[in-house]
Amino acid sequence: MPSRTAAAALTAAGTLALAGAGAFAAASAQAAPARPRTAPVPPQAPAAQRAAVDFTGIVALSNCSGSLVRGPRSRDADAALVLTNGHCLESGMPDAGEVIVDRRSSRTFTLLDRTGGRSLGTLQATRVEYATMTDTDVTVYRLDTTYAAIQKRYGIPALRLSTARPHDGTPIRVVSGYWRKIYGCRTDATVYRLREADWTWKDSIRYKPECQTVHGTSGSPVIDARTRQVVGVNNTGNDDGERCTLNNPCEVDRAGNVTVRKGVHYGQQTYLLARCLGQGNDVVLGGACALPRP
Repeated sequence: MPSRTAAAALTAAGTLALAGAGAFAAASAQAAPARPRTAPVPPQAPAAQRAAVDFTGIVALSNCSGSLVRGPRSRDADAALVLTNGHCLESGMPDAGEVIVDRRSSRTFTLLDRTGGRSLGTLQATRVEYATMTDTDVTVYRLDTTYAAIQKRYGIPALRLSTARPHDGTPIRVVSGYWRKIYGCRTDATVYRLREADWTWKDSIRYKPECQTVHGTSGSPVIDARTRQVVGVNNTGNDDGERCTLNNPCEVDRAGNVTVRKGVHYGQQTYLLARCLGQGNDVVLGGACALPRP
């Protein structure tokens, strides 16, 4: 899976130099950033269409993107949650089959204003609520402050997680806090299995070609442009046309047939996470929750 976790440098003009796409190029905050490389700037939707989705609720990590999110049962007084990829975990990428819950963390996140042009402040985690790269690619951090406190201090509400699957053809925006860039396109199809190196994900979202996400966009929320709810988390793309290797995911259908789509990018659905958030914003595993358990 191409890691979207790369870092890159500012150019002399002060603009960001794009890094290549890929889900695992840089696995932790301490890891060296992936080697920057140029990438074409993807076409953007017309301004009128883009206006509905901005950088509200978006955060930047040291090596990835992320978002401030809440579930259908989250309360304003609950400790807030930040969503990113499993492969963005500061301790390194979880092994296939590994599930991490309730691990202490002091990771920090930069909260952006609605335009993405200004940093409002720093948010801090107290623990990793949940993280895995099995079936999906997700990390959920619990913060040391509440949704209400963030709203009062910064005027920024959290994004809402959808409890429904996105339909194929849904207009989406992939909002990167790391690059402060919004990618606009539609979902293309739901992939039965997406395999990259040792990891396999279920029911992945394949984007239309317009969403050419790059390194550093890992963990960006995939937002339904019509509902403004989070339906997925951006995580990978096929860089080189290789088959099922690191940074080169392949699609596997129900019959076991493998398809490689060079230059195509993917995200993971988040409706399962929304359904697993219980009282107090805890991820409640088992029962009706279909997320992998430790």
